Amino acid sequence: MAELNEKQLAMCSQSAWDFSDLRAIFLNCTLKRSPEMSHTEGLIDISRSIMEKNDVETETLRPVDYDIATGVYGDMTEHGWETDDWPQIYDKVRRSDIVVITSSIWLGEKTSICNQVIERLYANSHLLNEHGQYADYGKVGGCLITGNEDGAKHCAMNILYSLSHLGYVIPPQADAGWLGSVGPGPSYLDPGSGGPENDFTNRNTTFMTWNLMHLARMIKDAGGIPAHGNQRSEWDAGCRFDYSNPAYR
Repeated sequence: MAELNEKQLAMCSQSAWDFSDLRAIFLNCTLKRSPEMSHTEGLIDISRSIMEKNDVETETLRPVDYDIATGVYGDMTEHGWETDDWPQIYDKVRRSDIVVITSSIWLGEKTSICNQVIERLYANSHLLNEHGQYADYGKVGGCLITGNEDGAKHCAMNILYSLSHLGYVIPPQADAGWLGSVGPGPSYLDPGSGGPENDFTNRNTTFMTWNLMHLARMIKDAGGIPAHGNQRSEWDAGCRFDYSNPAYR
């Protein structure tokens, strides 16, 4: 786990909030299987350290370590695939209050693994929670990006929009990243890269982490997103929530 700098430790020590009932999962969409070193995981460790110092239960998972089928259904073994580990990953996601999707950059884009994870999250978008809303309503989402070429904001825009579309709440400053020199050069954890010491990256990662925890706290204390006007189950039953289309009269 990463060592926090003085600023990050000070912010932790001044916390007056209780986050001990929150759970966070980081989906590290690196192309490297464990235990190969992941530069993206180096940035994840900063955010995880801050959360754990505030009693948030955290977990990092590399989807590339799993046998994830391609498709648009929650469990692809029901649609011709012999194996599909996605259901066990989504079970961890569903039990989390905070979900952070992370990726390295290749050709200006997030990884193919990251695309697959978002596709499979979307495949679960038909599921509903106990209030009849889409299952991921009320979860808080963020993202972390690493690389040595341009594209961090492009990747973040795509990831955060995708999460928002699925029902996640996106706080202010919900992304952070580190970019080395454009083209060949050291990656985040390489000696002399300057990545772990970069104040801009450390500040944004710290702010992102606290915003995720604060918003998750607020939503959980409020009992989730209010369940009116957004319930798929009620819409299917005929409720129109003040929508006045004459065709429904």
